[in-house]
Amino acid sequence: MDPIAQGLFTDGPDPALLGGRCPESGRLAFPCPPGFVAVELPREGRIWSWTVQRFRPKSPPYAGPEAFEPFALGYVELPGALIVEARLTGFPFDRLAVGLPCRLVTEVLGDRLTYAFGPA
Repeated sequence: MDPIAQGLFTDGPDPALLGGRCPESGRLAFPCPPGFVAVELPREGRIWSWTVQRFRPKSPPYAGPEAFEPFALGYVELPGALIVEARLTGFPFDRLAVGLPCRLVTEVLGDRLTYAFGPA
């Protein structure tokens, strides 16, 4: 299955997001911009902020299934690195909380493979 975009995460049973480090300043970015050196980001982090998308977003750019189901989105703080935005999967909505530990996973979205964070 093709990834949602090339260069966002590694393949395999223990995926990692691919960030980039600026060769001059050492600053990290995600996704890896041109001219930066690709680095694997930490696989585990903590929910920094979150929300639940309870209505179907406008199309385009939303390209999800026609039969909409609410989903959680969040910012995940990766220790010693940065904060990334991602879908949150496998968490009951009423259990989501700032500081909750989570781990990077991959999941199918439509006909593509994407990344998300699930319970650690």
